[in-house]
Amino acid sequence: MRHFALAALLGLTLIQPAHANIACGGDFASFLQGMKAEAVAQGHDASTVDAFFASAQYSPAVIKADRAQGVFKKSFVDFSRAVISQNRMDNGRYYGEKYASVFDRVERDYGVSRGVLLAFWALETDYGQVQGNFNTLNALMTLSHDCRRPELFQPQVFAALELFTHGDFDPASTVGAWAGEIGMVQMLPADILENGVDGDGDGHVLLKTSAPDALMSGGKMLHALGWRAGEAWLQEITVPRDLDWSQTGLETKLTVDQWADMGVTARAGSLGAGGLPASVVLPMGRNGPAFLAYPNFDVYFEWNQSFVYVTTAAYFATRLEGAPVFDAGNPDQGLNDDQMKQLQTKLQSRGYDVGDIDGILGARTRSAVRTEQARLGLPADAWPTAALLSKL
Repeated sequence: MRHFALAALLGLTLIQPAHANIACGGDFASFLQGMKAEAVAQGHDASTVDAFFASAQYSPAVIKADRAQGVFKKSFVDFSRAVISQNRMDNGRYYGEKYASVFDRVERDYGVSRGVLLAFWALETDYGQVQGNFNTLNALMTLSHDCRRPELFQPQVFAALELFTHGDFDPASTVGAWAGEIGMVQMLPADILENGVDGDGDGHVLLKTSAPDALMSGGKMLHALGWRAGEAWLQEITVPRDLDWSQTGLETKLTVDQWADMGVTARAGSLGAGGLPASVVLPMGRNGPAFLAYPNFDVYFEWNQSFVYVTTAAYFATRLEGAPVFDAGNPDQGLNDDQMKQLQTKLQSRGYDVGDIDGILGARTRSAVRTEQARLGLPADAWPTAALLSKL
C-alpha cells in the first residue's frame, strides 16, 4: 500500500515483542540513549546495541507523513476506482500464475485464498515494485519519540533489533513505509518475528526481496489473526428497498438464511452457507454498492483499520477471483471535508465517541450516524448527508 501511503496510516497490527516505556518527547539524543539502555537491560550485548543504533536519526518527514491522512477521506467508489486499475488486475493474473505453487502452499498451510494475498500485495506495494523509501529504523525511532503512539512503536524498535541479531535487518539500509512496515506485503518488525516464514528455503526471512517469503508470511499472519479456511470474506449483493436499514453495518450479524428471508440476494452466484453469520455493508448508504461481509471480513480490520481501505481490499480480492465490477448505484451526495468535521463535532457534543475530528468517515462515526438517523426518522444506513447535518 505504499504507492498510496495507506497501510502505514492505520494498518498497524498490535502484535508486541518486548515492551518498553521510555519517556517520549524531549531531546532526541537523550531519548536515543534511553532506548539503548533499555535494549541492554533486555539482554542485548552493548556492542550489538551500539551497532544497531549507530545510524539512528530523527526524521521530520515521518512526522509529516503521520499527520497526513487525506486519502482516507475518499469515498469507497472513488477510492476503489482509483486503486483497482486494469494494470493491477492484469498483473494480479500474471503473478498469480508465476507464483502458483507458492499460493497453493499458502492455501494448503494457512487456508488463505490467493486473491486475498494478491490484493494486499497489489495495494501495499504494487506487487513489490513500490515498497517505500523511508529508513525503517529512523521511522520507528521517530514515531517512538513522538508522543502520539509511542506504546505501539517502541516495541517495534526492539523487534527490529532482534531481526538485526538474526542477520535479517540492516539498520542503515533497510527502507520501507514511513510507519516502519517492511517488504512486499508491508509487515512491522514484530509481525515478522511472529509470523515470518522462510518461503524460499534460503535460511532467512527477507520480505523485501523474496516473494515466497512475503506471501507465506502474509498468509501465516492472516491465519494467526483468525482467517477461516474455505470461507468467503465479501460478496456483492442486491438489497430490497424496504430493508430495515438499521440492521445494516458491521455491528449487526445475522445468519445468511436470515438475510435471505429479508430479501437479500447475491448479485452473482449464490449466497454463502445459510448458517454463516454475516453483515450487510453499505459503504455509501442504501443507494450505493452493497455487500455481505462474512467472518473473514473482520480479519481485514486486524491488518488495517480504515473502513474504505478494508472494503476496497476485500472487494479487489473478489475481483481477482472472478467477481464482476460492482454496481455503483446512485448514492446520495456525501459531505465534504468541512461538513464532515462539522458533523463529527456535533456528534461529539452529543456524547458520541467519534475519535479525532478529522473529516474521516470511520467506523465510530458511521455507528453514531446510524443511531442519529434512526432517532431523527431518517433511513439508518450510516451514510451522512447534508439533510442529516442540517437536522443536527
